[in-house]
Amino acid sequence: MSENLLKYLRPEVFPTPFCAGCGHGILMGAILRAIDELELDFNKIVFVSGIGCAAWIPSPHFAADTLHTLHGRPIAYATGVKSFNPELKVIVISGDGDLAAIGGNHLIHAARRNIEMTVICANNSIYGMTGGQVSPTTPQNAKTMTTAQGNPEQPFDLCRLTAACDARYVARYTVFHTKPLINSIKKALTTKGFGFIDVVSPCPTQFGRRNKQPTLFEMLNDLKTRSIRYESAKKLTRQELIGKVVIGEFSD
Repeated sequence: MSENLLKYLRPEVFPTPFCAGCGHGILMGAILRAIDELELDFNKIVFVSGIGCAAWIPSPHFAADTLHTLHGRPIAYATGVKSFNPELKVIVISGDGDLAAIGGNHLIHAARRNIEMTVICANNSIYGMTGGQVSPTTPQNAKTMTTAQGNPEQPFDLCRLTAACDARYVARYTVFHTKPLINSIKKALTTKGFGFIDVVSPCPTQFGRRNKQPTLFEMLNDLKTRSIRYESAKKLTRQELIGKVVIGEFSD
C-alpha cells in the first residue's frame, strides 16, 4: 500500500486479520484509493459493517467513524445514520452472507427506497469466518462445509437483484480488475442515491481449498479466465453464461 494511504489507517492493527491470499486486503486498498483520489473528507464519512471477514475491512483498520453492527443489519444502521445526519457520506462494507442472507430484505428495500449510501459487498461466495458454510452467492455445484457433495441451489445474482429494485448505480468487478474497480467505487461514491458494487474476492482458506483452488494465484487466474464484460454478456444466453463472472456496470 502506497505511503500516502497510511494516513487513513490505524497503525496498531497491522498485521491485518485476513488469511493469507484473502482478496479483502486488495479491496480495502481499492476503497482507500478511490476516497483519496476523490479527496473526500475522511472526517465526514461513516463506515458501517456487519459480522464476518469483510466487516474487518473498515473496523478496525480505518481511522474513521465506524459502526460494527449486528449480523445482517449494517444497512439498517446505515439508514439510521443517514436519516439522522444527511450531510454524512455513509459507506457499507460487508460480506455476501451478511448482506444477502440475513440482511437480504434490508438490501432490497434500501435499493427500492434509493437511500443515498454506497454498499460494497465483499463477495467471496462463502461464509468465511464461521467455517465455510454455503452462502446465497455460492456457485451451483461448489463444495462448502455444509454442501460437501456440491451446492444444489442456484445462487443470487446480487447485481440483477439490486438493479431490479431500481438502485441508482449497480456494478460488479473482481479484485483482479483493480483499476476499473477503483473507478467504479469513485462513481458509486459520487452517485446521488443508492449505489451497490458486488466485488468478487477470493477466499483460498474456505472456498479455494474445497474447490481445487488452494492459492490466490489459482483463484485470481480463474477470475481472469471466467470474467466477461456486461456488454458482451447481454448477447449470450443464460446457458452460455453458466460459470461466467459478469463484470461491469449493470445500472447507472
